[in-house]
Amino acid sequence: MSKNVNLQGAKRAKKDEFYTRLRVVENELRHHKDHFYGKVVYCNCDDPRVSKFFEFFSKQFEWYGLKKLIATCYKNQQPDLFSQHDSEKAVYLEYYGDQDGNCRPDPHEIHVKPLKGDGDFRSAECIELLKEADIVVTNPPFSLFREYVAQLMEYDKKFLIIGNMNAITYKEIFPLIMQNKIWLGYGTSGRDMLFDVPDEYAKELVETKKEGSAYRIVDGIVKGRLGNACWFTNLPHKKRNDEMILYKRYTPEEYPHYDNYDAIEVSKTKHIPVDYAGIMGVPITFLDKYNPEQFEIMGATESEGSGFSCGLWDSKSKVRQATINGQKVYKRIFIRNKQI
Repeated sequence: MSKNVNLQGAKRAKKDEFYTRLRVVENELRHHKDHFYGKVVYCNCDDPRVSKFFEFFSKQFEWYGLKKLIATCYKNQQPDLFSQHDSEKAVYLEYYGDQDGNCRPDPHEIHVKPLKGDGDFRSAECIELLKEADIVVTNPPFSLFREYVAQLMEYDKKFLIIGNMNAITYKEIFPLIMQNKIWLGYGTSGRDMLFDVPDEYAKELVETKKEGSAYRIVDGIVKGRLGNACWFTNLPHKKRNDEMILYKRYTPEEYPHYDNYDAIEVSKTKHIPVDYAGIMGVPITFLDKYNPEQFEIMGATESEGSGFSCGLWDSKSKVRQATINGQKVYKRIFIRNKQI
């Protein structure tokens, strides 16, 4: 294996070792409470002994009206990793709610059961637990995000998961977004998205990265920051019905036409013109404001996937990224205003 492959693997491993804080879970889940009544919730990428997802749902079990809570995790064979999965066997936890009337989850009320395998979400026994679930809520490994979402779609599950904003343009994910099968959660991407990280990685962040950008210090503890992290879901929420207030007027000078795409450039979502009926290229962060009743997603730049532009690309240009006067523009989604 090449040194570069090893390096890329190490980078992916570090990102996969970001552990979700309780505040991050609480800030998003409070906007989706109505979906959980009478439901079985499955957290299948969490060490159930330390998971903030399990902690949240077990403590809010009655308030959310859950039927059952299940949590499993991948059994890591390297006890030096932050994951703390250093027990002899992988386990899963089941919780059916408060049994003794004290309105809190006690150890004797949480059923701990062994797994035959390592707890990988792709294993047969974890898939059987997935089939039982109504809603999946977790922070899956970013490096396995494509495969993870594919499994959720295969088994037709409702979900609320954390992922990388750049996943929007993955060839496996963008078609689902375009078809309104997946959308962003309620919380704004990157806002207060702080995660617990291993001690060694925390030290590395402080020594090599900029505070406020890659990490923040909260009560003396280093928290990793993923500015491009966001929630992905297929649960309807009220923000998705909010109409964006548009105020700018179209002019050819301010909104130039791309050299190689039949669309105009809108450099910032807030600058979408109120009076333009044609196709517009917008940043991928537009999805945080996307209302399917107000806009239609028409495609994306070919640099993100072959055929993504749905005919808007001039293939004779040979350049897949959008360009203006020969200058390349970053990833773009193409939209049109449905109300004009």
